[in-house]
Amino acid sequence: MVQAAGSDTERKIIAILKVLSESSEPLGSITIARELERHGISLSERAIRYHLKITDERGYTQPMGRDGRMLTPQGIEELRMALAPEKLNFINEKLELLAFQTSFDPQKRSGLVPINTTLIDGKLFPAALDVMGEVFDAGICVSELVATAGEGEKLGSVVVPPGKIGLATVCGAVINGFLLKCGVPVESRFGGVLEIRNHQPRRFVAVISYGGTSVDPSEQFIRAHMTSVSEITRSGNGKMLANFRELPAPARAAVVEKIALLKEAGIGGVYALGNTSEPVCQLAVGLNRIGMVLVGGLNPLAAVFERGITVDNFAESGLIDYRELVNFRELPKTQNLK
Repeated sequence: MVQAAGSDTERKIIAILKVLSESSEPLGSITIARELERHGISLSERAIRYHLKITDERGYTQPMGRDGRMLTPQGIEELRMALAPEKLNFINEKLELLAFQTSFDPQKRSGLVPINTTLIDGKLFPAALDVMGEVFDAGICVSELVATAGEGEKLGSVVVPPGKIGLATVCGAVINGFLLKCGVPVESRFGGVLEIRNHQPRRFVAVISYGGTSVDPSEQFIRAHMTSVSEITRSGNGKMLANFRELPAPARAAVVEKIALLKEAGIGGVYALGNTSEPVCQLAVGLNRIGMVLVGGLNPLAAVFERGITVDNFAESGLIDYRELVNFRELPKTQNLK
C-alpha cells in the first residue's frame, strides 16, 4: 500500500527507492547519499540507514551483505504506485534510458542487452516452459535467448524472492538501442494489442501511448486478459502484444541492413516495416516517416498467463550481458530454487 502522502519520512523513502531502482547493482548508504545529493536531497548516511531499516521491514528492499541493498518486487510496485501521479511519461523515459545504455554489438556478440524480467512459481516452472515453447516455436517473440535466476539472485533490477524463478526475455528496446548507436533515432509511440488473421497482422485493437502511462502497456494488457497468443500458435488467429515505432524515412535502407545483423545474432522482433508515409497495420504515419511494428517481448509470458499460470512481469527491468543469455531450448525443466 502507498503510505501517507504528506509524510516527510515517506518522501525520503520514495527518494531512496527511486535511487535503488536506477541501478542494477546493490547500493550502500554512501552511494545512495551521493545519488540523492545529485537530486537536491541531503541525507546523512546515518539517516539513510534508518530509512533503509524501514524499507527492509516493509519488504521493499533486500540486504545483499556488504554490497548494500536492492529493490524487491514489492518495492518496485510501491515505487510505481507512489510515482504514478507525476510519472505519466515514465515508460517513455525508461525506454529512452535503456536505448542509451544498450551497448550490444551483433557482430562481436557482446555488450549489454535490455530485458524484461518475469517471476514464476518454481513448482509451475516446467508447465510454464511448455507453454512458452509453443510461442517461441511460432516466432512470436523478440528472441529465443533468455536467462534464469534463482532465489536471492537478480535479473536487471529485480531480486528473485523465495520460491520463485526469474526469467529474463529480450526487450524490444534492444532495437531502439542498436539503431540509436548506428545513428538512427527511433520514436517509441505506443504499446498495443495487434490482431492476427491467418498468420498475418491486421490491425491494432488497443493502444496505450508510452507518453501517457506510468505502467508498461504490455503488463496492463496481460493483466486485463486482452491477449490470445496461445490461439495464434494453434490457428494463426488471435491477439498478441506489439509495439509501434516511427523512424525517419531516409533511414529505411540502413534499418533493413541493421535488422539483418541483429537476426544473425539471434535477435529479431521486427514484425512489419512500412514505406514512406504509408500506414502500417491501419495506423497513420507522419510525413517523411516510416512505421515499424515490433513483436512484444512478453508474448511468451502472456500465453503462460492465458493458461492460468500466475506470473509477475517487470517490463524494461534493466540490462544483461549478451553472453549470459542462452537459447530457450537449452533450459533444464527443473531449476535450482536454493
